[in-house]
Amino acid sequence: MNTEPDTRQSSLFQSSWLRSWAALGLTPPADLQQRLLAAYAQPQRHYHTQQHLTECLAHFDAVWQQAQHPGEVAIALWFHDAIYDIKAQDNELRSAQWAVQALKDCGATDETCQRVHALIMATCHTAPPTEASIEADAKLLVDIDLAILGASPARFAEYDAQVAAEYAWVPRLVYRFKRKQVLQSFLQRDAIYATPHFHQLLEAQARRNLSQT
Repeated sequence: MNTEPDTRQSSLFQSSWLRSWAALGLTPPADLQQRLLAAYAQPQRHYHTQQHLTECLAHFDAVWQQAQHPGEVAIALWFHDAIYDIKAQDNELRSAQWAVQALKDCGATDETCQRVHALIMATCHTAPPTEASIEADAKLLVDIDLAILGASPARFAEYDAQVAAEYAWVPRLVYRFKRKQVLQSFLQRDAIYATPHFHQLLEAQARRNLSQT
């Protein structure tokens, strides 16, 4: 597997990284970005990769101005899948803990650390975000994380195959049953996307994609 980002990715990663930390008024350790990119390039990953990170950051670029705390949302995106052990149940928590430690090391306020932690935990997708201090930003971040559901049919099919590869250790009948349950749960929601931008952009296509699973 090629672990090096291509030219387009490298440009996006660099611009997003600099913009994110500048928005927070903080300076990250020199090696932090490379450590994160190395994490996203780990061999057990097929979907939760630099490709997914690229897609998330590109979506956020288009809605940066809509965020209440854009630097925090951006850092949460960078870290939201930083830890990815396919058999673990606490990946989001461990990713959030890494983010908080990195922020604390840079002198971030407790409020910033708490909000970033909550934002990353919102990507568990167990319930819509409701905490008032992060609700709007969490909805934006969750919509970005779920944007893949509304991707083109070809990209959605690729995503479906990538997730299946990550769960190759699960018996196929069990996997297909559980996977269908997860995808149908999104289809059964009144709205898959909580923000006007992503609802208008992706809702219809997401429902078409999911209805064919």
